[in-house]
Amino acid sequence: MSEKEFRRSMAVLPMGTVMLLTSLTARQIRYYDDCGLVVSKRTDSNRRLYSLDNVDRILEVKDYIKEGMNIEQIKRVYEKQKHRRDNKLSNSRKGVSDTRVREYLHDDIMKAGGFNVNNNPQFKQGHL
Repeated sequence: MSEKEFRRSMAVLPMGTVMLLTSLTARQIRYYDDCGLVVSKRTDSNRRLYSLDNVDRILEVKDYIKEGMNIEQIKRVYEKQKHRRDNKLSNSRKGVSDTRVREYLHDDIMKAGGFNVNNNPQFKQGHL
């Protein structure tokens, strides 16, 4: 995580500041928090603190509601986004197997040599 991302994720903004930044009431912001659309941090005295990322999310939720979406639809949007991010992350972690690398290399060598790999069984993998 870069320093910028770290700073944006720090929960330091009290409810009053978030209200000013979003033009929403405390009740609306607490409702989004209670629904799980935004996750605030709590102080020792149980006050909610929000990050800049939270403010961005609250403004997105506000826009979705203006477009006519309800809370359940908005939750589904965020679940799909999370699912896509998780899939992308897991796919990026998967490596290419040695066998597949050898197949790619074999095909590239055959093409570079001008051999028609597809029509000649003598050049199939394992016949060299």
